[in-house]
Amino acid sequence: MTRVALYARYSSDNQREASIEDQLRLCRELAARERWTVVETYVDAAISGSSVIRRPDIQRLLADAQSGQFEIVLAEALDRLSRDQEDVAGLFKRLRFAGVRIVTLSEGAVDELHVGLKGTMNALFLRDLAAKIRRGQSGRILNGYNAGGLSYGYRVVKKLDERGEPIRRLREIDEDQAEVVRRIFREFAAGQSARTIAAGLNREGIPSPFGGAWGASTINGNLKRRSGFLYNEA
Repeated sequence: MTRVALYARYSSDNQREASIEDQLRLCRELAARERWTVVETYVDAAISGSSVIRRPDIQRLLADAQSGQFEIVLAEALDRLSRDQEDVAGLFKRLRFAGVRIVTLSEGAVDELHVGLKGTMNALFLRDLAAKIRRGQSGRILNGYNAGGLSYGYRVVKKLDERGEPIRRLREIDEDQAEVVRRIFREFAAGQSARTIAAGLNREGIPSPFGGAWGASTINGNLKRRSGFLYNEA
């Protein structure tokens, strides 16, 4: 009896949650034709394929592979496992060490050649996708629209287009919140610490962006992640 584990993933708003069931259905059909026994199913929904670090079920799959629970991992395509070239190679190496083969509906039995070529193609895809996203965001900004979520200091504008459809991501300045933003920068430029600024806002009962109390981290944020008031250009 050949034991097989199924893996499925979808990552973006452009895909439907039903995509997961479609992937699994096609994998089950192949397993039935090959007379393989499906022993486990692993699913990561609405999670990017650019890294395996934040995908709980791919981590669970690797742990179960090490304990010998199946001989084959079956997925729709290699990029469902990961689009990152290094991750693809690492997954292949770890599964092979555990005596587990990768089989996909698109590539068939995966070997070193697939890993090298497909990993390169996926890396190029991610680079191209990132460039397209930045280009699209720049275009929206130049046209007066917001390219991301709702930032503190702005409010949503509800407006319909000529077809009566809501225009998404329209924003306008919220003057009350905008004055808080200006105050934070004035006080920081005057030499006050983030902790002192936060304490002053709390004393005056001004709600934070999350509705609770202000903290130093809300002001400072994180330079690498471009979060907080001082590092977030938005």
